[in-house]
Amino acid sequence: MQIIENTILKEKVYIEKLENGLTIMVIPKKGALKKYVMFATNFGSIDNHFVLPSSNEEITIPDGVAHFLEHKMFEQKNGTNSLDTLTELGVNPNAYTTTDHTAYLYECTDNFYPALDELMDYVQNPYFTDENVEKEKGIIGQEINMYEDDPGWQVYMNTMKLMYKNNPINIDIAGSIESISKIDKDVLYNAYNTFYQLSNMVFVACGDFEVEQFVEEVKKRITKNEKINEIKRIYPDEPLEIVSQNKEIVMEVNNPIFCIGFKDSANLNCNIIKKQIAIDILLYMLLGKSSQAYQKLYKNGDIISQPDLDYEFSKQYAHVLISGTSRNPR
Repeated sequence: MQIIENTILKEKVYIEKLENGLTIMVIPKKGALKKYVMFATNFGSIDNHFVLPSSNEEITIPDGVAHFLEHKMFEQKNGTNSLDTLTELGVNPNAYTTTDHTAYLYECTDNFYPALDELMDYVQNPYFTDENVEKEKGIIGQEINMYEDDPGWQVYMNTMKLMYKNNPINIDIAGSIESISKIDKDVLYNAYNTFYQLSNMVFVACGDFEVEQFVEEVKKRITKNEKINEIKRIYPDEPLEIVSQNKEIVMEVNNPIFCIGFKDSANLNCNIIKKQIAIDILLYMLLGKSSQAYQKLYKNGDIISQPDLDYEFSKQYAHVLISGTSRNPR
């Protein structure tokens, strides 16, 4: 078992990789009342072109499959919904999809192990039918329409489209009404069987745990131990140049909102955490509340509050984002 220790924070992370490829990470917190777990897979919205491990066939799936799959994972063969089951246990469950991963999680003070039974059961045993997939399209369609009416999300997505020509990060995580109409149970099973293999997943727990005992508890609840071939993802080449410099749309807002993007090369050969911290420091030096630029913009009434300053990155993209509200966004 690998141990990563931070002597300043006096914390340790215990990492064990099982024979089936699953990575388990435990952060013990002696005396903590709350426990937190996450079961995640390295599969997000940008993973839409890959080789099927079962047939070696190259396929492209519709936009929004990772998010659609996340929604459908809770529905069980016996007619129950795992989200309801977990809530009835008194735990706080959730799930989310990003560009590069999907995660299922919960936090609780009581009923931890009954909830762990449910979490590991539904993530390892999907149940898709023509009927339940069709029903979900209406629900996700409403979510897509909701985001289309969200000015903040529209500004963000337009920034992605201005920066990225080919990278699928310029596609909405939930897809579109048209793209989700092409999703069926076979598409979902293909994506699940490719990306929800344990060697592509990680299980993280934080709380008052005896590490080795907890790892054994996770092992007992693993129902699929087969190790499948390496996942072959196919990504388009992306130029470093941007697509276009600006775009403006009209929506109902009290004050104009803006997002400025700086495209970076997706270079993970460097120390990416050190790079992220350095860029965060630079951004706050340039536009944080104590900066000269912020003070000048604020006094002139050009900016209402400190902008959001972010550096987003993965193996396939990297960029700086500066976003906020301004009476004079240009």
